[in-house]
Amino acid sequence: MTDAPLPGPASLRNPLGLTVELGRDTPIRLDCGVEMDSVTVAYQTYGTLNADRSNAILLCHALTGDQYVADPHPITGKPGWWNDLVGPGRLFDTDRYFLICSNVLGGCMGTTGPKEVNPATGKPWGQDFPIITIGDMVQVQARLVDHLGIDQMFAVIGGSMGGMQVLEWCASRPERVFAAIPIATAARHSAQNIAFNEVGRQAVIADPEWREGRYMDHGTKPRRGLAVARMAAHITYLSEPALHRKFGRNLQGDRDAFEYGFGAEFQVESYLRHQGSTFVDRFDANSYLYITRAMDYFDLAAEHGSLANAFKGTKTRFCVVSFSSDWLFPTVESRAVVHALNAVAANVSFVEIQSDKGHDAFLLDEPEFHATLSGFLEAAAVRRGLPPAGSKGETP
Repeated sequence: MTDAPLPGPASLRNPLGLTVELGRDTPIRLDCGVEMDSVTVAYQTYGTLNADRSNAILLCHALTGDQYVADPHPITGKPGWWNDLVGPGRLFDTDRYFLICSNVLGGCMGTTGPKEVNPATGKPWGQDFPIITIGDMVQVQARLVDHLGIDQMFAVIGGSMGGMQVLEWCASRPERVFAAIPIATAARHSAQNIAFNEVGRQAVIADPEWREGRYMDHGTKPRRGLAVARMAAHITYLSEPALHRKFGRNLQGDRDAFEYGFGAEFQVESYLRHQGSTFVDRFDANSYLYITRAMDYFDLAAEHGSLANAFKGTKTRFCVVSFSSDWLFPTVESRAVVHALNAVAANVSFVEIQSDKGHDAFLLDEPEFHATLSGFLEAAAVRRGLPPAGSKGETP
């Protein structure tokens, strides 16, 4: 994939892709009250922005995702998280759309976050980094969209925490979103999800190498704590049927009997340990704390008085998607969003995809899900006046 020519002030290219510094002219005021006059945003683009700038799609990544939607990850070398959906003639057709994905504020893949240098001290921010919210992430994304010279996004799309960003866009900047697809998400973080996040955070904090968040100053990392946090969280992304189908009670390796110890006896144990150990190589522990806390604070109904008020007067077209086996963000959460949109007579469609793959189904090969996205985008593109599919962006 190659990045499209960009309008407006030049962005800079570095090993993490495109970056831009925002906030110099107008500081970015965070929900916690802190003002930041310099925020670097790392992002990727795919496709070409059309002449009237009406074909832009913002893809919002999940908690442990990043801007590498369809590029090999620079640390792991693995394909991007929606790699199979992006490209000429694919669901996100780069002959037709201009795709944007940025690493969120507080992230650890080039956007300003706890691991970056605090200009006031010359050292990594660590726990001196200000507390952030989903609203802050969206504010920074909006500044990036301004930088690219785009007034209204054709669509804003994301799953899980990315879906929270989609809903925040629609509540705080409805005039800038023509179509929205919040996937496997909720309008507020449940008590159960806050509890799981707290277990993960405490695992990190309990690691002796966390050192009150100053581990980078000591040249170390709370690897064990972060790995445990990832293991616990990863279980919530799956479903019992998926785990059983993949692992059952099978023993690790060629074993046919227990070894009676605390090593990885079962395949599922080995799988989780692998997930934990590989995660710490690409993710920052403090970023994990800050981003999970941002998810915990998210509650559109509390912010607007009611969930319906959050979307009052919206002209955005919505497609809300859930998965039947997702117990992290169950369908009832998506239905609450749909009911709120119905209450304000919004243009909304809803589908629950039948899948036994759990929360992570939105990242996997789910033909019905992909068909839903394709159908909704096609209908929205017609309404938007975009050229038909297969025209390579040419006007009819």
